Amino acid sequence: MYRTIICGIGMGSRQTANRLLRRAAALLDDGGTIIVIHVVENIPDRHLTDIPEEFERAAIIDAEQKLASCCKELGVPARIEVRIGVAASLLVSVAAERAADLILLSSHVPDITDYVFSSIVEKVVRHAECSVLIDRRPRHGHEGSSRAADDAALL
Repeated sequence: MYRTIICGIGMGSRQTANRLLRRAAALLDDGGTIIVIHVVENIPDRHLTDIPEEFERAAIIDAEQKLASCCKELGVPARIEVRIGVAASLLVSVAAERAADLILLSSHVPDITDYVFSSIVEKVVRHAECSVLIDRRPRHGHEGSSRAADDAALL
């Protein structure tokens, strides 16, 4: 169905990441490519804060290891890219760079910041030049109680 899929995965639950990876694999053409993107949000004026410079590098390494582990466990061949910046902008620009024909993202329960600043998903949908698929979190009770612990575990 799709030749190049950008799969945007945040550091949410492992269950959500697994669901996105499975969906991407199911939608991929033979010989296609899945590019898993995680964005470490840019910390403006880091030099004015007490956050050490190594923070971003450690966050990148941690995300790469966790995403590689998920892909390996599921048997999903994917390229993993962890970048620093603004998530929505990077997802859109990576999709354009790679001539992706689908961006796959997960939704979350909106909070007040989504109404004030808009969500990453909303920004990607508004600016992407390719199709965007938003994976909705299943309602409780649909995936069984044994997965509740997986959902709580951070990626």
